Amino acid sequence: MAMENTSESPKNILTRRLESLDALRGFDMFLIIGGTHLIASFIEAMNWESLGWLTAQFVHVPWHGLTFEDVIFPLFLFMAGVSMTYSVASSRRKGLTKREIYWKAFKRMIILSLLGIVYKNKPLHFDWDQIRYVSVLGRIGVTGFLATLIYLNTEWKGRLYWLAGILIFYWAAMLFIPVPGYGAGDLSQEGNLATFINSYIVPGRLIDGIYDENGYFQHIPATGLVLMGTLAGTVLRRSIVDNQKVMWLAGAGILAIVIGVIWNFHFPINKHLWSSSFILVSGGISFLFMALFYLIIDVWGYQKWSFPFKVIGLNSLFIYLASGLVDFSYTSRYLLNGFLQMSGEDMQRFIVQLGVLLLEFGLLYFMYKRRIFIKV
Repeated sequence: MAMENTSESPKNILTRRLESLDALRGFDMFLIIGGTHLIASFIEAMNWESLGWLTAQFVHVPWHGLTFEDVIFPLFLFMAGVSMTYSVASSRRKGLTKREIYWKAFKRMIILSLLGIVYKNKPLHFDWDQIRYVSVLGRIGVTGFLATLIYLNTEWKGRLYWLAGILIFYWAAMLFIPVPGYGAGDLSQEGNLATFINSYIVPGRLIDGIYDENGYFQHIPATGLVLMGTLAGTVLRRSIVDNQKVMWLAGAGILAIVIGVIWNFHFPINKHLWSSSFILVSGGISFLFMALFYLIIDVWGYQKWSFPFKVIGLNSLFIYLASGLVDFSYTSRYLLNGFLQMSGEDMQRFIVQLGVLLLEFGLLYFMYKRRIFIKV
């Protein structure tokens, strides 16, 4: 992990980067650290029953299916792939060899995996059998490392072949390899192949006893999302007119969604299993988000509205960890206690969540003004 305290102004830091990518990363992290809870709690506080369909989108599907909440983490993996195309190009310009880039990605994987263990095991303890070793951060690290190996040794067509191969392999394994006691093609939580394999290869505690959606076996299809991000990054770095880039991104997104929806009839969309159809649909939606943000921010030049998201996006890893390790809710309740005493229960939840997000943003803005950017 590195803390960069640069002497350059924040404006110069931003202009060297893809503005829309920082904004989209910040938008995604805003949702992760409490944005969806803020919106849902406000709708509940206002008793807007007609918007129940919207709050339902902020809850994970129990098993098969898809909501907006299920796309938030895949979008982050997709953006890791987009970032990879720029970071590798930067490393190449600095004269780094493939081996040095591999080593850099490997160290990042180890650091993220260790941070994920710290994040997922609060309070820290030394009961090794009860530690949860798999995590969101661990998945980002592992899939990023695997995608780096593929990216540095293939052109865009090669990555397409790898993407197709990964998704077809995972589909074939999940549907046609029999699980003892359940047979082949059982996609229940207890009887699917991922649960069976993870029960043997994942140490420590699994989130649902026998099952964990961040298990090692699901790293295989999840790598496909990072590869899809590298394809988007390749489009964005091409020397073609901006409108063509938007069309390529949007077209790729629509195509991925269509294929994923069709595949859903045989291999259901399922975030818990990270099914091949889920990878394509969530990746397709990520393509569309990237196209939209790029069009509005980088092509049309409407950037001011996205500034809060950029502030979050430039320190996304830091605020993700801080939101889990620091009790912002306690401080929010302390500072806003007077308002809480005058409010009903539903409004109290909204006020506390608003206070949490304002505290988090205040910390990030302080770091932004001080030109402190933490990265791995």
